[in-house]
Amino acid sequence: MRMPKLEQLWTVEQVLALPSDGNRYEVIDGELFVTPAPSLNHQSAAFELCRLLQEYLQRERVGHAYVAPADVTFSPRRLVQPDVFAVPLVNGRRPRRFEDAGKLLLTAEILSPSTARADRIRKRDMFRDEGVPEYWVVDLDARAIERSTPRDPRVELLADRIEWRPAGAETTLEVDLADYFARVLDD
Repeated sequence: MRMPKLEQLWTVEQVLALPSDGNRYEVIDGELFVTPAPSLNHQSAAFELCRLLQEYLQRERVGHAYVAPADVTFSPRRLVQPDVFAVPLVNGRRPRRFEDAGKLLLTAEILSPSTARADRIRKRDMFRDEGVPEYWVVDLDARAIERSTPRDPRVELLADRIEWRPAGAETTLEVDLADYFARVLDD
């Protein structure tokens, strides 16, 4: 008689105790996600997006942008390390820990074959559930960004430009996607 496999429900505490071995460990509702080190194109996309966000946020002074690895903990069973994310300022200054800000203004993941399911399904659902105002999935192969919000269950596919205006901002960030992908992919 064959015994059924028991799946372990992971906690943030268990994930934080794992060795620092170059992999990214995340837990969403008790499910462990392990991702290997990203490609150079992936890193270029993340850093360029973070640069654009940070330049905008320095003018608008409503938040601060970060690039992975950095822990974002929502609950004892939800810890992720988004590729790029922005948090609100705390008393006019950038927070030192995610817990200080307590919420996200924007989250972006750079799609790769090993993360597609988690990025497009599990994380999208979780970020909607957590009330993150905007979630972007950057698809380098399609040269497009998938945008979703908690207000609309549909995913918006953008290939020409993306705009973002967080609460409290006076102007809108506009990113020309053809230019962004040309810089990231060096063509």
